[in-house]
This record gives sequence, C-alpha cells and structure tokens, in this order.
Amino acid sequence: AAHRGEAPWARMGWKRWPTAVACLGVSWQSAAGFYLPGLAPKEYKGADKVDLKVNKLTSAKTQLPYGYYSLPYCEPKEGIKDFVENLGEHMMGDKIENSPYEISMLEEKACEVLCTKTVDKKTKEKLRSMIADAYLVNWMVDNLPAAAKYTQTGSAEVYHNGFLVGILQNGKYYLHNHVSMELLYHSNPEQYEGYRIVGFQVQPKTTTPVNGKPDCSATPNPFDIDSTDTIVYSYSVTWTWSEVRWASRWDNYLTMSGPQIHWFAILNSLMILLFLSGMVAMILLRTLHRDIATYNEVPTEEEAKEETGWKLVHGDVFRKPQHSTLLCVCVGSGTQLLGMSIVTIISALLGFLSPAHRGSLLQSMMLLFTLMGIFGGYMSARLCKVFDGDDANWKTTTLLQAFLFPGAFFGVFFLLNLMIWGEQSSGAVSFSILFALLVLWFGVSVPLVFFGAYTGFRRDRIELPVRTNQIPRAIPEQPWYMQPLLTSLVGGVLPFGAVFTELFFIMSSIWLHEFYYLFGFLALVLVIVLITCAEISIALTYFQLTAEDYKWWWTAFSASGSSALYVFLYSIMYFNTRLQIQHWVSVIMYFGYMFLMSCVFMLISGSVGLLASLHFVRGIYGSIKID
Repeated sequence: AAHRGEAPWARMGWKRWPTAVACLGVSWQSAAGFYLPGLAPKEYKGADKVDLKVNKLTSAKTQLPYGYYSLPYCEPKEGIKDFVENLGEHMMGDKIENSPYEISMLEEKACEVLCTKTVDKKTKEKLRSMIADAYLVNWMVDNLPAAAKYTQTGSAEVYHNGFLVGILQNGKYYLHNHVSMELLYHSNPEQYEGYRIVGFQVQPKTTTPVNGKPDCSATPNPFDIDSTDTIVYSYSVTWTWSEVRWASRWDNYLTMSGPQIHWFAILNSLMILLFLSGMVAMILLRTLHRDIATYNEVPTEEEAKEETGWKLVHGDVFRKPQHSTLLCVCVGSGTQLLGMSIVTIISALLGFLSPAHRGSLLQSMMLLFTLMGIFGGYMSARLCKVFDGDDANWKTTTLLQAFLFPGAFFGVFFLLNLMIWGEQSSGAVSFSILFALLVLWFGVSVPLVFFGAYTGFRRDRIELPVRTNQIPRAIPEQPWYMQPLLTSLVGGVLPFGAVFTELFFIMSSIWLHEFYYLFGFLALVLVIVLITCAEISIALTYFQLTAEDYKWWWTAFSASGSSALYVFLYSIMYFNTRLQIQHWVSVIMYFGYMFLMSCVFMLISGSVGLLASLHFVRGIYGSIKID
C-alpha cells in the first residue's frame, strides 16, 4: 500500500463492521458531510476569475522539496507572489505562489498556449534529475489540490495528489508540457447564488509541437527534452457539473483504494490486545487480592520468619532512585507531549485540523507543546518532591525540564535543516522562522514551565503509605529472566503491537505525501496504547517487587518506554521495504526525524507506565498492615 500505484487508504466497507467498531474507528469519516470549522465555501459568478496557485515540487524518492519556479515553467506577467499563510506551512516547506494560468468560471479553453521557454544545458540536466527522481507538481484551485486520476486494473478510479514532472522511458526523458484540467462545479440556486468548485482533476501529457503549435490530439508524439532547446507549454480547461456538494469535495482525496482485509487485520490486533490487557489485569487483581488477604492475617512466629514477597520491601519501595532528576524530567516531558497529543487529536476530531487547513496540524502541535509546558513543569516538580521532600532542588529540575529535551530536539532539527539548506531545497526553514520558534520556546514555553513547577512545588507532597528505612535492604540475587533490561525489552512489545499498524499509515502519510485523516481511529489506538502501557508497567513492577527487588522506578518507565526501540527498528524495516531514498541527505533526514519520533513515543509511553505504577504501588502498600 505504500507504493505510488497504491495508497494507504482502504475503502471503508463499514456496513460489514459491527456498529460499535464503526462508530469508534471510522465514524469521523462522516464529517465530510459537514462544513469544516473555519472554512466557508466561495461562490463564483459566471466569468469570474479563478486563481490557480502552485506549490512545492515533491518527491518520495528524495524527500527534498523545491520551489515550483526552480524549473523552467512559465511565470506570471505581474511577477511571482507568495501565499504562505501560517507557521506550519513554513515548517513543512510549502511554497505557495501565483501562476500565469488564466481560468474563468465556466469558460472552457482548448489547447491554449501558455508560453515558450528556452532552456540551456544546465536547465536540461536539472529537468532530467527531477524526472528521474519522480518529482510531482502540486497545484491548487479554490484551496483544493490538483488530483491526477488513475484507473487500476480490476478496481475503481484512484486519485493521487499532484502529477509527475515527466516520465523516464527507454533512457529518454519526456516532459509533461501540456495539462488538461477538468474543474467540477456544483450549483444550488435554492440555497445560494453562483457556483462552487468541488473538484480539480488534471491529466498531464507530453506532446511535441507541430509547426510551433501544441499538438493536443489523442496520441501526440512525446516531447523529448533533449531533442530541442525550446519548450512550448500549453493547457486545456473544461468545466463539468457535479452532484458532489462543497462539503464532500475532499472525499476523493480521503477515500483511497486498498485491500479491505487490512482493516480487519487492524481490528483483529486491537481485539487481541484488549483481551491480553484484560487478562493481565485479571491476574493481577486475583493475585493481589490473595496477597493482601495473606499479609493482613496475624502471622505465627514461624510464618513471620519465612515471610517473602513484596511486603518485605515496604521500607525501601519508595527509596529515591538513581538519576532521579533525569527521571523527573522524562516524566514531565512525557506528560507535556501526552497533553499535546490528546488536545491535537480532539481538535482533529472536531474538524479543525483537516487537510484543507494546510500546515494547521504541525502549527497546532508546536503551539500546544509550548502551552503544555505548564503541565510538564508541574509534573516534574511534583515527582521531584516525592523523592526529596521540601529539600528538593526543584529549580535544577525545572531548568532541565525547560531545556533538556526541547534543546536536544531543536539541535537535531537545526542540524538537519542545515543539510537541507545546503541542498538549496525549499524544505529548509528560514532563519526568521527559526527565530520565531526560539521566541515561542524562550518567551512562552520556559515561563510556563517555571510557573507550573512553582505551582507543583508549593503543593503538599504526595502522601506515601510507608516510611523509607535509613539503611537500604539487600536485594536477593535475581534470576536471568528477571533482569530489568530483559523484562523491559519484553514489556515494550505489547505497546508496539498496539500501534504498529497505525504507524504504517502515519509513516506513509509523512514519507509518501499522502493525506491522513483517520483521526477517529487514531484516537481509538491512542486509548488502547495508553491502557496497554499502564498495564504492562504495573505487571512488571509487581513481579519485580514480588522478587524483593525494590528498584522499580526506572523499570516502570522503561517497561513501556522500550516500545520506542521497536518503533525505530520498524522505521528501518519500512525504509528498506517501502522507500526508495538514496540521497545521503535524505537518508540522514529520514532517520533523524524517525529518531525524534521514537524519542517522543518513549517519553509518552514511559511516563504513562511510571505514573500508573506509582499509583499502583501506593495502593497496594496502603492496603496492608505494616508493623
């Protein structure tokens, strides 16, 4: 599903699904029948000018976007103007500009000459390189991207975003120098006046001019860029009435073809994970009920001497772990990222982050991460006070909370951006945007982190059910299968199993430039992953305490956090099996961003696991009698 001939979108087939699963997993697809918040339809009158805007050239092979006018395309007479609107578009490398195409409502054109360009040897070499790397041209009309329509054998029509610069065939490079545009419109005089554009389809052609004029016949001779130094660009425009309403015009982009069986595989894996989570919870509850009942009985003298299990370590179970400050920062950062993720998904479910809002998803994530700094600072300070009480050095913890992970992420991003800038790609973020990010970080996020930490430290310390002994208890020698490293690696499998299928869709969206809009299903997967992380950490913490090993803090974090290792290993497999990236900058960029994504997943899953385990440990030690 990740190749260009396919797309990671399966037709829903929801009538065959149980109603509950359809509501949870795919119900948000029905949102296409309603107006998206923040977007209003635009009505055109007859002969009104319709603007065609151009965006960056993209390639799944190089992942390095370039500006549309970096190739010898026709330029508008009034000059090139930028239309980038928000921070997210700048971060994504969008380069939206005007174009010379003259389109008027309901006015059809046939084989209209746009311009003639003369190219030199260097420009031809650039064209050959772009064609070989399968670069796509991205246009838009009325905020609707151009869709190239393909018909696959034995299946319905498939729409892909954008069309190829040209094609490479038998060692020759053919440029798409003619584009046939079909604009679909809808009208309803009873509800509004004028016409609404509901579709924008393009069919590129490579055609050799005849006597200096474009050949728009059904089978023109293909245009070989090496055959001449002159390129004649032309276009055709047709208008077709459509029954599609304006609110449903994105359906062709969001409902792509693909194997239905894949959705049933997703459903099956989620059901298995729910069953495993329920089984783990049931075992723990039954075992704990027996343990607590046994520990609360008055023991005989012989039973007291032979007493084993987690009750024996009650005087050490809340002992301060090694590198406690780092643990506080990890949990605080994970809480910050989790808050960002939840609010982002809720906003997407409400329609505020639809594909029609280009760049809105990335911009919202950055702003929400900045605002969620208050929760990150609060959580790190609260945990710091658990370890050190009123003597806690919360200022050091807060400084690390504000600068450690954001600084590391920004540093990696800055280095990757320098490499992209060195390739003269439009995907490089300008220094003015980098400065804006620094202002967000230092001017908003850092003060919020300190305010949250100050608030958290002012609150009373979280009450612990048992006191910590002054002298640490000796830990019995543990069998090989109870070593923290091994148990953590095993524990990470389950959260990864809950997310890996959805990860495929997300990565296809990022690296194959497909639309992602299954936020309803993503919300369901997030809930499953969080429950799984909590339960696997609780289970491994319980087994470790039963073996009289009280150093559970980092185990609880890494038991679920280690799933990030499998995410990164999966990204390596995805790179080798689904992508065709060869350029060294593109390879470094891919693994750099996937490393950051894995770190984010580690912080979120590890934080959930540790906080759940802390609640669990407080609960079990508060339910037994301590002499």
